[in-house]
Amino acid sequence: MSENKEPQVASAPEGQKFVYDFTEGNRNLKDLLGGKGANLAEMTNLGLPVPPGFTITTEACKVYLDSGEAPEALRAEVSQHLDALEQKMGKKLGQADNPLLVSVRSGAKFSMPGMMDTVLNIGLSDKSVTGLAKQAGGDERFAWDSYRRLIQMFGKTVLGVDGELFEEALEQAKVAKKVKVDTDLEAADLKKLVRKFKKIVSDEAGRDFPQDPREQMDLAINAVFDSWNTDRAKLYRRQERIPGDLGTAVNVCSMVFGNLGPDSGTGVAFTRDPASGHQGVYGDYLQNAQGEDVVAGIRNTVPLADLENIDKASYDQLMQIMETLETHYKDLCDIEFTIERGQLWMLQTRVGKRTAGAAFRIATQLVDQGLIDEAEALQRVNGAQLAQLMFPRFDEEAKTEKLGRGIAASPGAAVGKAVFDSYTAVKWSRSGEKVILIRRETNPDDLDGMIAAEGILTSRGGKTSHAAVVARGMGKTCVCGAEEIEVDTKRRRMTAPGGIVVEEGDVVSIDGSTGKVYLGEVPVVPSPVVEYFEGRMHAGADDADELVAAVHRIMAYADRVRRLRVRANADNAEDALRARRFGAQGIGLCRTEHMFLGERRELVERLILADTDDEREQALGALLPLQKADFIELFESMDGLPVTVRLLDPPLHEFLPDITELSVRVALAESRKDANENDLRLLQAVHKLHEQNPMLGLRGVRLGLVIPGLFAMQVRAIAEAAAHRKNAKGDPRAEIMIPLVGTVQELEIVREEADQVIAEVEAATGTNLKLTIGTMIELPRAALTAGQIAEAAQFFSFGTNDLTQTVWGFSRDDVEASFFTAYLEKGIFGVSPFETIDRDGVGALVRSAVEAGRATRPDLKLGVCGEHGGDPESVHFFHEVGLDYVSCSPFRIPVARLEAGRAAAQSSGSDSR
Repeated sequence: MSENKEPQVASAPEGQKFVYDFTEGNRNLKDLLGGKGANLAEMTNLGLPVPPGFTITTEACKVYLDSGEAPEALRAEVSQHLDALEQKMGKKLGQADNPLLVSVRSGAKFSMPGMMDTVLNIGLSDKSVTGLAKQAGGDERFAWDSYRRLIQMFGKTVLGVDGELFEEALEQAKVAKKVKVDTDLEAADLKKLVRKFKKIVSDEAGRDFPQDPREQMDLAINAVFDSWNTDRAKLYRRQERIPGDLGTAVNVCSMVFGNLGPDSGTGVAFTRDPASGHQGVYGDYLQNAQGEDVVAGIRNTVPLADLENIDKASYDQLMQIMETLETHYKDLCDIEFTIERGQLWMLQTRVGKRTAGAAFRIATQLVDQGLIDEAEALQRVNGAQLAQLMFPRFDEEAKTEKLGRGIAASPGAAVGKAVFDSYTAVKWSRSGEKVILIRRETNPDDLDGMIAAEGILTSRGGKTSHAAVVARGMGKTCVCGAEEIEVDTKRRRMTAPGGIVVEEGDVVSIDGSTGKVYLGEVPVVPSPVVEYFEGRMHAGADDADELVAAVHRIMAYADRVRRLRVRANADNAEDALRARRFGAQGIGLCRTEHMFLGERRELVERLILADTDDEREQALGALLPLQKADFIELFESMDGLPVTVRLLDPPLHEFLPDITELSVRVALAESRKDANENDLRLLQAVHKLHEQNPMLGLRGVRLGLVIPGLFAMQVRAIAEAAAHRKNAKGDPRAEIMIPLVGTVQELEIVREEADQVIAEVEAATGTNLKLTIGTMIELPRAALTAGQIAEAAQFFSFGTNDLTQTVWGFSRDDVEASFFTAYLEKGIFGVSPFETIDRDGVGALVRSAVEAGRATRPDLKLGVCGEHGGDPESVHFFHEVGLDYVSCSPFRIPVARLEAGRAAAQSSGSDSR
């Protein structure tokens, strides 16, 4: 909010309650009170030391955002709760001699660390600052420090003043005093700083800093509402797939002060290590500070364990509260607290964000401790986390040049060019460069750069700093608090011990698992989780084996409960064998076009150029044994499991030379008068086959109908390969899939020819092959007439890549590069429909086709072989609509297995409720 305007009002349903005291709510009201408000209420109900306060609901925020005005009843409700708070505290908001001060903090249903606004010390003014000093036993420094903080926060957050102006003034004050940290500034210095801050506000905002405490509070509340729709908040929601219509609650809480001297302080604690999942004492503490100092990372903290030596009574009480909260929430808890002159206060708790490895470890630990069961453990992890665990890690045996070491905040092995601001990170990333974002400390304005970067490195802050918390939430590699590295963002360089200088553009490597920072590119090796899936690693005692053991336990449970089977998209024996090691239960898509490339392209050219039946049959005859050999290898590698072979799908021009290159070649040859007859025929064929939109032209089933013998050759190769395996005592389970069918008549014609070929092979080899024939559903018409098509098909496999293209009218290769970025930024897409199934459009057709197909043929086998088959959210949809299997690339098979188990456990839980 950048302009000065009186709070406006809007109407809302009569009798709607917009404000709840902390004593009225509970943790189940997150939709209404936001996560922070619901959990403050829960801690209050548990009898924990929470400063009194109240929460303004998300419903009030929605009214404000929809109309641009606060609800009409809100002011009166806030006044009522403020009066009650003042009576409870025995002082009034901002009164001159004994001021009540409050914080105004955001709190959405889902945690959005640092993305929305907070204002502390509301109620301070030129008059009440002396009253605050009196409350603090005459500590003028504390009072004026609190006042300068309010003006700085309020000016930036509420009045839209550039925060750098306040930072520059603060730096100038420290330089003038010849000190390095703000805690060394004295009361007189801070008084001058307050006058300077107030002038900055007056000059930049066009108004004076408000002296009326209620005006401060009302404007701060509206600013928090407005912060729901800031660019950084929208970007974060898109990144985390948080709905944009939830709104934020606002928490008004009586202030407690951690900046009252060495017996005061503020900190963040975790009931377990959010990076590893190990139990112990984890967190950061900062003496003589307010909470924003810890999260911002502007002063380096001490480990939470040091609090035991600083203030043992508060430490012991905090440990007891942490145990209470973890037992109550049955999960890792993230806690914010303040100590005010030896008195511990709880300011927030929430289920903490954690790394992927920590998620798996913690889930199994909680099972072992009897806090949750296996079904709940399965819900505590997800496929995206498992995919992170499968990324490579740095080779510990490689020769490296170490630059320094920081705090291992979020694991992973990240390599990229050093950049020192978010703009450059985004710009270089869009140009295809991999970058590491390096900052002294990050703030919410760095979010777009953090998303673009491979990893984040900061010289300040700890595991609870903004960089660490956001990176863990996004699954980004992060090293924080590398104090020995000096970061100079203005000169765009960093200097490591020994005088090693890294300029922007130099390659660096950061290890989020150890905190080590290296110069240059460090080689990577496979993840232990991948080695486990490959069968090269087993659970043991060390840290990596402990992680593998946790993954093994959760995967075993997912496999026991899931209904969906998981197959692989694989075109050769090597991919098939790897997929089988990863847990594939068959092949859901073997693309035969890959078998026509390389040295075989010449045979395809002969087929295309054939002028007579004899020429065409010779070309097909040459291809037959090659295809048969491919299928024999494939069936052997997947012995005993189904293998769905898709007959030739792409347009034939893809097997011919590029039209431009061929035209140039022919033109040059003609100019030399040594034209090649074959090139001339090829050029004629390329022109003949040229289509304006080949993906909607002569391809798929249409090829089988137009080119005599093509599909028959492929069916014969499949059948003869299956017969060969049977005679070798194998167990081939081949399924023949006809692509791009739009009408049942196409399928009937191809199937009649295929059945005849299969019968001939069975008679010739003396085998009973039991081959099934089905089709891909990848056109809207096929989905809409699925009941008819099921009369001729024994199975459907949804080709959701093409189905998405044809439903949306998108050419994937074109639109992703041209306007998808804009659609994502404008919120038209929450996620690309090629990444996650479009439930309302494409999904509706899939659901309809499933119902119609099974109505015609109750035993119809149903699967999906588009890329959505390995997408976690899409897997849940396919479970819901009743598919029998999903098929995906080998690397994504474990992810699909896990999500299929989670989908089954969720639906089972819903049924039981």
